[in-house]
Amino acid sequence: MRVSFTLNGTVTQAEVPPGTTLMELLRGLGAVSVKDGCARGDCGSCAVLLDGRAVTACLLFAGQVEGRQVRTAEGLADEVGLHPLQQAVLDAGGVQCGFCTPGILMAAVDLLDRIPDPTEAQIREGLAGNLCRCTGYVKIVDGIRDAAAMLAATGRTTDGEEAGDG
Repeated sequence: MRVSFTLNGTVTQAEVPPGTTLMELLRGLGAVSVKDGCARGDCGSCAVLLDGRAVTACLLFAGQVEGRQVRTAEGLADEVGLHPLQQAVLDAGGVQCGFCTPGILMAAVDLLDRIPDPTEAQIREGLAGNLCRCTGYVKIVDGIRDAAAMLAATGRTTDGEEAGDG
């Protein structure tokens, strides 16, 4: 089966067997940020953005992304450097082993797109589907809060556009 979709801003086509998950497809295309943590949708390590919303790639079939937009953690940074969210979480010390980090970042992008200035409780709720075994989430939450402030101060959104350009 042929699947055509936009991956991190690039139109992508792939031939996959029926029953292939989006996680398997993305890993096969080199998106190593999409981790296989549980293959049941419980841990969030495979989280990606599908049309701007965080989803667990292990629970979707590759064919379900036909004609849609998929963004992975590889699509956050640009030629200038790390995405403000990546930098803020790194600066806050919110990265330990890094296995869960890409999925957490994608959940945080979804959250910040919906709630540009979230409270701590909203951040924790937004990360509820992401399991991290190395941290107590405090530094991750701090990093997301810092990223929200940084984006607001620069008038940017999570996709690099000026706020209000939408």
